[in-house]
Amino acid sequence: MKNKDFTCSITANVTAEEATEAISQVWVWWAKDFTGRAEKLDDEFTVRFGETFVTFNITELVPNTRVVWTATDCYLPWLNDKTEWTGTKLIFGISTENDQTTINFRHQGLVPDVECYDMCVKGWTQYIPGSLLKLLRDGVGQPS
Repeated sequence: MKNKDFTCSITANVTAEEATEAISQVWVWWAKDFTGRAEKLDDEFTVRFGETFVTFNITELVPNTRVVWTATDCYLPWLNDKTEWTGTKLIFGISTENDQTTINFRHQGLVPDVECYDMCVKGWTQYIPGSLLKLLRDGVGQPS
């Protein structure tokens, strides 16, 4: 059975270490309204977009290889289930080949039958192949 979680990949001429560091700089590529830390195992942080917020815990960290953020709380006011992201995971797989590092992103739990799927896919398309890739290539992201 094929996995239906949202996925996307980006590749840039950076090291795996630089990619890992960029992922942890959430306020530079995703949400300017950021509190907490996103660098080490068990770090907790919250991103806010007006009244919308999501709190994450870093539940897995293999340096320069894999980072997993688990959503522990959220408030998504435009949805019927305002806590739809709680328990979902953002998974960043990092690999390098020929001086090119690829980040394979997966939002585990963001599947076509959840209410926010279409809107969230648009958001992730803006932030991963858009802002995070721009941060890796140009040194400047485009956070909200």
